[in-house]
Amino acid sequence: MRPSKATAAVYVALVFLSGVLVGGFGYRLYSASSVNAARARSSEDYRVRYVTEMRNRLKLNEQQVEELNAILDATRERWREVRERYKPEMKSIQDEQVERIRAILDPAQRTEYEKMRAEREERSKSKPPGC
Repeated sequence: MRPSKATAAVYVALVFLSGVLVGGFGYRLYSASSVNAARARSSEDYRVRYVTEMRNRLKLNEQQVEELNAILDATRERWREVRERYKPEMKSIQDEQVERIRAILDPAQRTEYEKMRAEREERSKSKPPGC
């Protein structure tokens, strides 16, 4: 039994529509933006993100932002001084920074800051070694 002209037309239409769908999907995959893992983030990029997050989530005022930047500057200098020679001391420097930041925050900000620190700790634990 020979297929009718209507059946042949349906098959041609189905092939055409499947081509359109596959082509659209392929184009979407081809044009999707990819992640560039080769781009290394600088310490300044990290700092800008960190200060912005602190400002937004803790609702810091301008004086607190200035004090935070001063704390971060002082911490950076101390890290540079002891990075290679005194690795155990690095933890105490970080602890001091946390305490100094806590001192400039009000109680509500401290609560949010502790949540931020816990989130960062979780992210750092979930990263594979060497990343």
